[in-house]
Amino acid sequence: MPRIFEKDGYIFFFYSNDHEPIHVHVRKGNGEAVFLVEDEVFLRESEGLKVAELTKAELLAEANRELIIRSWHEHFDRP
Repeated sequence: MPRIFEKDGYIFFFYSNDHEPIHVHVRKGNGEAVFLVEDEVFLRESEGLKVAELTKAELLAEANRELIIRSWHEHFDRP
């Protein structure tokens, strides 16, 4: 589970066997969300997170979108 970054209790990561389109998983406590990030940050699904937590996670994903995309390519585009 490649971890990209952690901030304010939110952990942003990929699963090692993830698939396109480029997306990021976000975990806080027992909740998790998935955001698509390739064209724009867009919530794909969530479970166990409150609306305020999702809003914060989305803001963090937007602020770190380039890092997420770069990390995706570094991990998944290896020969």
